[in-house]
Amino acid sequence: MSRSLSMRSSSRRDLPPPQKTIDRLENMVEGGNYYEAQQMYKSTSSRYITCQRYSEALDILQSGATVQLKHVQVTCGAELAVLFVDTLVKGQFPYNEETFGRIKKMYEAFPRIHMPHFLGDDYDDDGQKLSEAMSSAKVRAEGCSSFLKAALRWSAEFGTSRNGSPELHVMLAEYIYSESPETDMTKVSSHFVRGNDPKKFAAMLVNFMGKCYPGEDDTAMARSVLMYLSQGNLRDANLLMDEMKELLKSADLEFPKTDLIQFVKYLLPTLERDAYPLFRTLRQKYKTSTDRDPVFDELLDEIAAIFYGIRQQNPLEGLFGEMFKI
Repeated sequence: MSRSLSMRSSSRRDLPPPQKTIDRLENMVEGGNYYEAQQMYKSTSSRYITCQRYSEALDILQSGATVQLKHVQVTCGAELAVLFVDTLVKGQFPYNEETFGRIKKMYEAFPRIHMPHFLGDDYDDDGQKLSEAMSSAKVRAEGCSSFLKAALRWSAEFGTSRNGSPELHVMLAEYIYSESPETDMTKVSSHFVRGNDPKKFAAMLVNFMGKCYPGEDDTAMARSVLMYLSQGNLRDANLLMDEMKELLKSADLEFPKTDLIQFVKYLLPTLERDAYPLFRTLRQKYKTSTDRDPVFDELLDEIAAIFYGIRQQNPLEGLFGEMFKI
């Protein structure tokens, strides 16, 4: 027997049962020894990975991530969650319902703490609290986003969708929208359109309409529809518009009546026909409206390529390519 094989065999024997390790480290976290426990989670799981005992390593990392997040140790929890995904890759675990469920449990463990929106009479004290809350929100959003983006890359490699798991895209979109201190609607929408829940997307857009600046509502709505269309998804683009109409109607709110929304309403039925001249005419007529967002032109170029076979540029260039990176 070779020396390396002998050492590996010895290492396998030396490793304690994973549940014993999980219980001991969980007690350390419960006792407030977050940093010491973190180092041991990492070193112990690494020993299991070296011995190719990936399943046991995953159990340790999932437990560590969950218990650290339970104690609002977001940086520690996010690091272990990312290591969990790295181990899925090393062990070449396929994307399936069981593994998705484990990722979802860690995602749900990320704390969601509402930030104060209004300042009281003590501006200095409240301002300090708001600053601290925003800083914490940024850490949470970055930690969870790093974890879910890693999970998306793994799901794209070991799952059936080249864009990554639709369910993971929806989870990431929801978290960015609800937890980021500064909402990036382009980023939120780019994940929703690669997801599988246009009704949830519509509800989020209607919610955004109630708190955005004037002129942002129709831009966000039009961008979302065009993003669906740039993926060749006419069905969900129509479903999104219909669902937003229903939600606004039930809330006694009006659907925006701007030129940009009118353009989108004309565009949807046009794409159901072989009518490129009409498509081009619409672009020319509503150019002033579509010029409001620099990404609209690139999205419309991609729509022309998908529905009419007319390619203007490399699809991986410009803002369009950046928008759909995982």
